[in-house]
Amino acid sequence: MPTKIRLQRHGRKAKPIFKIVVADSRAKRDGKFIENLGQYNPNTNPATIELNFDSALNWIMKGAQPTNTALALLKYKGVMMKKHLLGGVAKGAFSEEEADKRFEAWLAEKENKISAKKDNLSKAETEAIKARIAAEKEINDARAQELANANAALAAEAAAESEEAPAAEEAPASEEAPAAEEAPAAEEAPATEEALATEEAPADEEAPAAEEAPATEEAPAAEEAPAAEEAPAAEEAPAAEEAPATEDEPAAEEAPAAEDKEEKSAE
Repeated sequence: MPTKIRLQRHGRKAKPIFKIVVADSRAKRDGKFIENLGQYNPNTNPATIELNFDSALNWIMKGAQPTNTALALLKYKGVMMKKHLLGGVAKGAFSEEEADKRFEAWLAEKENKISAKKDNLSKAETEAIKARIAAEKEINDARAQELANANAALAAEAAAESEEAPAAEEAPASEEAPAAEEAPAAEEAPATEEALATEEAPADEEAPAAEEAPATEEAPAAEEAPAAEEAPAAEEAPAAEEAPATEDEPAAEEAPAAEDKEEKSAE
């Protein structure tokens, strides 16, 4: 009955674990087997291989045929190297002690390679972790800087708005002050015109001046420039008062003429 050394799949989906078994070549892959030689776990780096070395060597020496994957595992663990050395001892090429020395040297070299690989993997993993931490730190620093810049910009805008707000509130007050000061002057203008009108009222010849009363209705024009229009009115007042004096002067001059006529009649 031909026998094979092969793998049986176990484990869960996407993470398989294989058993190294000796089974009939006519049996199913995951069917019955003759002997379990060990276990192979490819999910670790490097892969984990547990093998019953003596039993596997015994089956190899009996003629069991390993599959390609099983053969690679047996070479990795040194089963095929031991078979090669035992064949040299059987042929008389060297003694069994020499075969053992050569096998020990091969195992030492293999262990050194495996340990070096593990060290390299651990160093690479450590460096990868450090690089990832450094990259994350740079990203965090960049985000913190952006946040600080944004906060500074917001603070500057808030300060600018707070400075502009009082200036905007004070500007209307300064504009309203002249208007408040000008209001009384505009209100006083009609009073001065009315005073002049009352002073001019007694004059008999000032009827035309009384007719000029509609000028008082022109207060809006006087409100625009009160000081400029009041000056001529003040100058006209004395002229109106002097008018009667000019009419009396002829009477005073006529009085001596009457006296001369009386004196002539007396003579």
